[in-house]
Amino acid sequence: MADILPFKRKTPAEKHKGKSLCVHGFHKWVVQTEKKFDVKQGKLVTVYRCARCSKEKTKLL
Repeated sequence: MADILPFKRKTPAEKHKGKSLCVHGFHKWVVQTEKKFDVKQGKLVTVYRCARCSKEKTKLL
């Protein structure tokens, strides 16, 4: 016999956990690509992505 796995729906609290921080501007930025070159400006660019809401921001070096 196969093992039977119980499926359980996530509660609304579990589903939206951590997203209220991003709404108020407290993102969890993680470096996505360390060395990326911007051709138009001729500079190195660091790309940051939020671990919770996946919003991106860039920073010129």
